[in-house]
Amino acid sequence: MKKEMKPEKLEDKDLENRISISLIKITLISLFFFLLLLLLVMFILSQEINPSFNVCCERTKSGAWCQNTLENNCNTNYRMTPTSCDATSFCKLGVCVDTFEGLCMENTPQKVCEISKGTWFDGEIEELPQCTLGCCVLGDQASFVTLTRCKRLSRLYGLETDFKKDITDEVQCILIAHASDKGACVFEVEGEKTCTFTTRQACTGITSDNSTELAFFKDFLCTADELATNCGPTTETICIEGKDEVYFKDTCGNPANIYDANRIYNKDPSYWRKIILKSQSCNPNDGNINSKSCGNCNYLQGSICSKGNAQFGNNICKDLNCYNTQNGNSYKNGESWCESINPEFNGVGNGQDAVGNRYFRHVCINGEEIIEPCADFRNEVCIEQTHPAYGNFIEAACRINRWTDCIDQFTEEECLNTDKRDCLWASGVHYDGSGSKQEIKNIANQEIETKNKGILKGGFICLPKYPPGFEFWKDSNAKQLCSLGNSKQVVEFETNIFGKRKCKGNCEVLEKSWVDTMNRACINLGDCGAYININNVYTDFGVVVKYNGTRKNIQGGLLSDVKESAEQTAQQEEINQQQNSFNAEPKENETIFNK
Repeated sequence: MKKEMKPEKLEDKDLENRISISLIKITLISLFFFLLLLLLVMFILSQEINPSFNVCCERTKSGAWCQNTLENNCNTNYRMTPTSCDATSFCKLGVCVDTFEGLCMENTPQKVCEISKGTWFDGEIEELPQCTLGCCVLGDQASFVTLTRCKRLSRLYGLETDFKKDITDEVQCILIAHASDKGACVFEVEGEKTCTFTTRQACTGITSDNSTELAFFKDFLCTADELATNCGPTTETICIEGKDEVYFKDTCGNPANIYDANRIYNKDPSYWRKIILKSQSCNPNDGNINSKSCGNCNYLQGSICSKGNAQFGNNICKDLNCYNTQNGNSYKNGESWCESINPEFNGVGNGQDAVGNRYFRHVCINGEEIIEPCADFRNEVCIEQTHPAYGNFIEAACRINRWTDCIDQFTEEECLNTDKRDCLWASGVHYDGSGSKQEIKNIANQEIETKNKGILKGGFICLPKYPPGFEFWKDSNAKQLCSLGNSKQVVEFETNIFGKRKCKGNCEVLEKSWVDTMNRACINLGDCGAYININNVYTDFGVVVKYNGTRKNIQGGLLSDVKESAEQTAQQEEINQQQNSFNAEPKENETIFNK
């Protein structure tokens, strides 16, 4: 017989196998965690032996500023320290203030702030008054910024600064912007539903003993059918203070959309439901000057709402441009231009202003020509600029005449530096710097010398682009300034055996053309020399020529070229640059041009 196996022994064997397997699993798991712990320890040790950084680089080779990194990553042209950047002076974190834009940036390294032209502060942002935030209202929008930033944004958008420092929460600031939403404010008065077109903020303030059920509907007109108010459409129009356009008016006196004769209620009921933007109204790209059917006026395009005959209502877009001005030209509203006492010298800018000439700025404002004088004696000049991007819009302004140091400039670059002065660079003569000395001022009384002085022939000279005017009838410095145009020249002669003298050197200064040449230099210096006044009257009292200390009579031939040139100048509509034709000076002659 076969022996029967006992079940309990099978269970013991199976239990032993399961226990062995469990022990193996436990051993493997323990070994896994041991290896994991070993790897972690090795990683920590490796970090201690090979850290991720060992220095603070002011700038890395890749261009980053103030980085904790390895030494070989640093740009050697900048500083580095064997410590964390937080512990350095040049990379210490603080607040960087952009005083121009009104921005405050926390946790900014000092060096980064200096590079960006900011002002760095060591402290918390809450400690800086200039970083205090408030609510900046920008039309129908709002921004939670600093006061300086608010002023900057207001200038960019052409708005008055509206900064509410008592608003210290951005959410409240945003709600203020919504307060300016426009729409229909609907309420009941004595059981009748009526409406006022206003802002959300103004709507909440409408209270009456008899009013109930106040509600605001953004962007809706009071004439919207679904509001079911007692305000209905009409064909009447109104002008609104502060607005350019002509608007329809409802039966309650509220403004509706911009007047459009083709969109009265009978033709287009939808036009009386919600606000239609100016850009979506009739002829948005035109000023609609004197239009009988469209009231979309535009001040910048020369029109504004005013009384007039239209297809519907009594308002039109009035013409604000200027016609038949003093110079005979027409100008757009807002344009400005330059004029002077003598129209032939308007905007001359080449040193040829007549004695007594003065500049004026003319402005076209609401159809009227306004005249604004620039400072007298040409202490100010009028300059014009045309803007092609804005339809050749002309803009003019009075500006200081920066002529005083022109004569002292001896290089073309400095002479024509328009950031500093108003000068022109003329060829043919040059200035030796001696004209302002006493010896040149009294040149007519000096004994003959062999050295030329003052303005000499050849080279280049820097002269005022707009000659100044002088109060020569008073005790002023007119003579001293005009004396800068003096020139002392020596002409060489030889005498033959018969006693007859003949010019040998520098002979061109004896010609009348030389007097004209020197006179032109004098005119550039101011009200000097022989020239015309604003009445086109020619005078030559400002010219003195002496030979060997004796005054020469120049009322005849020597000044004939000067007079002819002056008379031609007076007849020109535009005066071309003539300063590049200076040629010669005398030597034995001693010449003074002054008043």
